[in-house]
Amino acid sequence: MTSLDSASLDDARSLLAEFPVADGHNDLPWALREKAGYDIDRLDIAADQTGSLHTDIARLRAGGVGAQFWSVYVRTDLTGDAAVSATLEQIDCVDQLITRYPSDLRRALTAADMETARTEGRIASLMGAEGGHSINNSLATLRALHALGVRYMTLTHNDNIAWADSATDEPGVGGLSPFGHEVVREMNRTGMLVDLSHVAATTMRAALDTSVAPVIFSHSSSRAVCDHPRNIPDDVLERLSANGGVAMATFVPKFVLQAAVDWTAAADENMRAHGFHHLDTTPEAMKVHAAFEESTPRPLATVATVADHLDHMREAAGVDHIGIGGDYDGTAFTPDGLNDVAGYPNLIAELLDRGWSRADLAKLTWQNAVRVLAAAEDVARDVQSQRGPSVATLEQLDG
Repeated sequence: MTSLDSASLDDARSLLAEFPVADGHNDLPWALREKAGYDIDRLDIAADQTGSLHTDIARLRAGGVGAQFWSVYVRTDLTGDAAVSATLEQIDCVDQLITRYPSDLRRALTAADMETARTEGRIASLMGAEGGHSINNSLATLRALHALGVRYMTLTHNDNIAWADSATDEPGVGGLSPFGHEVVREMNRTGMLVDLSHVAATTMRAALDTSVAPVIFSHSSSRAVCDHPRNIPDDVLERLSANGGVAMATFVPKFVLQAAVDWTAAADENMRAHGFHHLDTTPEAMKVHAAFEESTPRPLATVATVADHLDHMREAAGVDHIGIGGDYDGTAFTPDGLNDVAGYPNLIAELLDRGWSRADLAKLTWQNAVRVLAAAEDVARDVQSQRGPSVATLEQLDG
């Protein structure tokens, strides 16, 4: 590393000490489910978990993380009540982590809680549900998740649901069904952020048409830079200024590096051929990944790859509408230099070297995420003063 690089890294760490990373998406709870059956004695994040997890407390601290949306994700092959139960188990896992590590993690339900955690030197811990299948077509269940602390919901995961189209499935309802629009309205009323990662571009646009609160993309990058359906088209990025929302760039190589897209498709097919889900990160599955990679070298994303996305997203959306959502412990592979949650200073140093100002970086790392949650809270108070909870059903609205 050159002396200039070292200076930039020192500057990055200094900035993160004041404006830490508020990361939009980390799948540690699902990793703990898959690898330890939620037994956090077996995978104690107070200990070094390098080689087992992307995340532990020491590396969160080294990475300058000040707030984390913990994903309470469940796979889409869990449906109905089973999906709801698994989501509750994920929420319980986050509750256990917050209780077990009180000197490091602080429960956060509001933007004010995030700021309090920053003042205390603790990591604000929020939750985001990933996939509308988690509510089993029930607005009451949506409200219950909010009451339990969930502060965003990704409308879909990798598969369509009855009322919303996914980015990685065939078109179903053409974006959002009438009930899907009602879900967005009820999320606005409760103060739960509408997360548009994973959804089809048609769903993104439909949600923006309906939402009166800012939306987020908890872990999505730029489609103009890497043409993958999980990324955000420029016309959608350009709408975030009027909406007030925030697009949080992800680090997943198969979404940020064009050369990795084709390789990943082949690797996923290899996983399925060996009887594994393509998102499986258990040791047995990773052995299959490793054998494939040995025979077919994986294209390597780098810190610069992610910075290219952020450069473009800043230009398209504006610096007030971008953030970071690494997707750690939800991906088998990470970019060189962003290997785990300790890597954020490397990205900030790269952006400093590209001429990003300290003020712009403070918005990227911390201020935009806090602002968007506060704005959702403001909208919720206003909407709640006008109407009560919706009791609409999928059958009533969609037939």
